[in-house]
Amino acid sequence: MKKTPFIGILAFLVVLFTMPIGHMVMILIESIFGHQYQYPAATFLGLIGAIFLLIGARNNNETTGTWLGFFAGIFIWTGWVEFSFVYFANHLSIPPLMENGEVATKPEYLMMPSSIGIFLATVLYFFFNKDTRCHFFRWFHRHLKLKVGKPSSVRNRTISSITAMETIYITWFFYIVLLLVYDEALFGQYPLITYATFFISLAWSLYLFIRLIKFKKMAPAVRYAIPTVIIFWNAVEILGRWNFFNEIWVQPQDFVIEMILIVLAFMFVGALSFFIPKKVDEINIIKKSVTIP
Repeated sequence: MKKTPFIGILAFLVVLFTMPIGHMVMILIESIFGHQYQYPAATFLGLIGAIFLLIGARNNNETTGTWLGFFAGIFIWTGWVEFSFVYFANHLSIPPLMENGEVATKPEYLMMPSSIGIFLATVLYFFFNKDTRCHFFRWFHRHLKLKVGKPSSVRNRTISSITAMETIYITWFFYIVLLLVYDEALFGQYPLITYATFFISLAWSLYLFIRLIKFKKMAPAVRYAIPTVIIFWNAVEILGRWNFFNEIWVQPQDFVIEMILIVLAFMFVGALSFFIPKKVDEINIIKKSVTIP
């Protein structure tokens, strides 16, 4: 089995399946624990993410650090970030946005765009960081001729923390983008902007996917798959907003079989992504050690 494009496809699928599962987990926490205990449960979920970061910081293996950082980012985002908006939306009695008698945007997401100032202020640290490996940031550095300093050695980078922050900030950014696009008082009154966001997200994610399938190592492939999937998920979210399909991940109690299948598919591709690259590396080592007479 060739390493390309298989490695990139696996990385894409693993990250892709975490999107509906993440939504499902949030809904289940709210429904299982109820209003009284959902916040302690969410806090505990975030703590698990923090523990993953600690373990990752002490682990020098790039692949392990990447996986730990990715799941740490998901747990921290869901447990601490999203549920903090849920808490204060309830605390301030913010009503949901209704369209045609149905909830179009939940109260917590009506609050989230207010964090754009904090996002922009803190993302400057990553943008001007001389050690950034972000292709998006470095593109601006090159074309705007920004000299941010000579990067230091990559050996001392904490991969788990980098991956976690990548997951959190990219998720945060595109949440804000979509919510601003949906806002009728801002860009929502211009349907062309929504269409443009949809097609740009689709084209951008396709371009990234073509690059992704050229990766030969799982760890960098996963880190590249994170923005690829999140940008692609913008298109999925917009299609759901347009009622092209039923978003079963926000109603997991009504689509139990479907969500179980998604979880099983995630476990399957996750196992493949963890074991097969190791097996391929072992085979390559054996081939190199064999002396052909």
